[in-house]
Amino acid sequence: MKGALRFRAILVGALAAVSAAAFAHSDEEPPAHMHHAMAATAFGEPGDPQQVTNVIHVDMTDDFRYSPDKLSVKAGETVRIIVHNRGRLMHEIVIGSAAELEEHAAMMRQMQHMKHDDAFMAHVAPGGQASIIWRFTNAGEFKFACLIAGHFEAGMVGDIVVR
Repeated sequence: MKGALRFRAILVGALAAVSAAAFAHSDEEPPAHMHHAMAATAFGEPGDPQQVTNVIHVDMTDDFRYSPDKLSVKAGETVRIIVHNRGRLMHEIVIGSAAELEEHAAMMRQMQHMKHDDAFMAHVAPGGQASIIWRFTNAGEFKFACLIAGHFEAGMVGDIVVR
C-alpha cells in the first residue's frame, strides 16, 4: 500500500507539472509563472531561466555513460544543464535521490512504454540536445541517471554534489 500511495503522490505532482514540463525537453523556456506552480523536491525545484548562474554541458553516449559524470553546484544556485545525445540510441537524464532513481528504474522496466515528463528530466533523441533549468535548494548528494530500460542497469548514472 505504501508504494501505491507514493506512486499516487508522484502522479499528482506530475499532473500539476504537465504544462511546464513540456518545455523541459526543448530549448524553449516555460513562462516564469509555471516554475512556482510545481512542487519542490528534496533536491530542489524548477528554476527561473532569468536566474541561471551556471551552465553545465553533459554528453550522453551509447556506452551508457555521461561525461562528465560528476557535477558540483552551490545550494541556492539555478543551473541550466544542457544534455547532448552523442549516440544513436534514445537517452534521458533524470535528477533525483539514489532511492528515487532506483525505484523509478524498476518501474520503467515493468512499464517500458510509460510516458512522463517532469521539469527534472529530459529525453533526448539521437544527435539531439535538451536542457533542464533547476534550482538546487538543499545541500546534499543526489544523482542523475538514464531510466530507459537497461540503461540504468548498465551504469548510466552520475553524481551531483550540492554544497
